[in-house]
Amino acid sequence: MECRNITVIGMQWGDEGKGKVVDALARVSRYVVRFCGGANAGHTVTVGSEKFAMHLIPCGILTEGVMNLVANGVVFDPSVALEEIDSLRARGIQVSPENLRISAAAHVVMPWHKQADILSEKSLTDGRKIGTTARGIGPCYCDKANRSTAIRIEELLEAEAFGQKVRLIAEVKNKIFAALYDAEPMDAEAIAAEYIGYAERLRPMIDNTGRILRKAIRAGERIFFEGAQGSLLDIDHGTYPFVTSSPVTACGVPAGAGVPPTAVGQVVGLTKAYTSRVGAGPFPTEQDNESGQYLRDRGQEYGTTTGRPRRCGWFDVFAVRYAAELSGVDELALSRLDVLTGLQELKICTGYRINGQEAESFDPSLLHKAECIYETLGGWQEDISDCRKFEDLPAAAREYVSAAERLIGRPVGLIGVGPERSETIIHHTQVEGLR
Repeated sequence: MECRNITVIGMQWGDEGKGKVVDALARVSRYVVRFCGGANAGHTVTVGSEKFAMHLIPCGILTEGVMNLVANGVVFDPSVALEEIDSLRARGIQVSPENLRISAAAHVVMPWHKQADILSEKSLTDGRKIGTTARGIGPCYCDKANRSTAIRIEELLEAEAFGQKVRLIAEVKNKIFAALYDAEPMDAEAIAAEYIGYAERLRPMIDNTGRILRKAIRAGERIFFEGAQGSLLDIDHGTYPFVTSSPVTACGVPAGAGVPPTAVGQVVGLTKAYTSRVGAGPFPTEQDNESGQYLRDRGQEYGTTTGRPRRCGWFDVFAVRYAAELSGVDELALSRLDVLTGLQELKICTGYRINGQEAESFDPSLLHKAECIYETLGGWQEDISDCRKFEDLPAAAREYVSAAERLIGRPVGLIGVGPERSETIIHHTQVEGLR
């Protein structure tokens, strides 16, 4: 049976505009699945005049008839999820067991995880700070690997045993925080009561999501895997240690969702027409100048989750090509092309020089030594937000898209020319249902 599944992967340092692309592809899928990360993700979808920001709930929740799954690879914060669910319901969006299921095997972000994030980051000198979102993601994944101090969602459903486990773990965490940071102890009884309350609200939606997906695969139903963060933040293949805490390339789908590798399907690599980064870490094409500020202001480059201003710079196709190779990307989705409108000239990084020698390949560990090699293209002044065909774009914009295809070695299937659902050009896509 031919696999019709789709996986969308961010190809930069996150914030590539996945929400809009995920929303578009969700409309041709039966299932939308989050398989990695946690509430540190921020996917924004604009529908008409309404803007929806999702952190844990898959973007398919905005599309009728789609089943949304939060899979086992996600670290799940019940307080954030319920706040998000209540907000969606208040705006008339259905969120129920009929369109949302949460993996019983997903690990729970607890208050001590957020506390660990905050205390650890504060204790580091500026040069060693990771730039965490302080959502407890990394510490939760640490406990998942540690096992004895981890809690899975299914454990919330047994109140007495859960309360006992919270007391034991809180005792350990309080000793650690007091010794390392002279922190005040956490109230285990209050934490247990709070999370048992969350469990009762979430209980109807907690399920074995891996079993649901494997059944869907047997039935030939289309599944869409919604990536979080970006490939250059991958725990193994990103700019370590300035990375996130989970595998975020297409390689992470099978383990994070409980499906075989053959279920990954067609991989769409999402990249902005320029580059941005939040927090610390190397960023070779960063423009700490008027050009960078122009991109930040015009692109409204402030974090969906944190509100922090993003660092901005020129399009780095050398890095994106590396990300495309990691995930076996079939086609590209190029977002925010409209943000470049108004610049007289545009630069694309085609490679690096390391210690005076042109680099043969992208090496995340050497980015702090990288000197960018640029190709310069002309800009355009026309508003492109009303363009719906490739031919409608100004000649300079068409040349920019063609340069991306040539330099990355993948066709551009979708082109974003604005934030709204409708502001998309279908170009060289091979995704069934979009052609």
